Amino acid sequence: MSKMNIKPLGDRVLIEPLDQEKEKTKSGIYLPQTASKERPEKGKVVAVGPGKLMDNGKKSPMSVRVGDEVLFTKYGPNEIKVDEKEYLIAKEEDILAILE
Repeated sequence: MSKMNIKPLGDRVLIEPLDQEKEKTKSGIYLPQTASKERPEKGKVVAVGPGKLMDNGKKSPMSVRVGDEVLFTKYGPNEIKVDEKEYLIAKEEDILAILE
């Protein structure tokens, strides 16, 4: 079985969600991430598109690179599943920050 390669178009970025820390209740019980209905807001960039095409016909360079850990808007990215693994595709404008 061959592995599928994904190449984002335009100013889109393929992100692998990073596990968030488990939430601890006041009584000391740890809740797994699945107990929370919210999607993660932190991830690792897996692939980057060539950049947004501007009105003058040139491409705007991307601010993020493969391997960057990023924070992104909660509801901006679209969820996709490839080879049984979850990924997010976001526009560059949905990425809020690069974590260093």
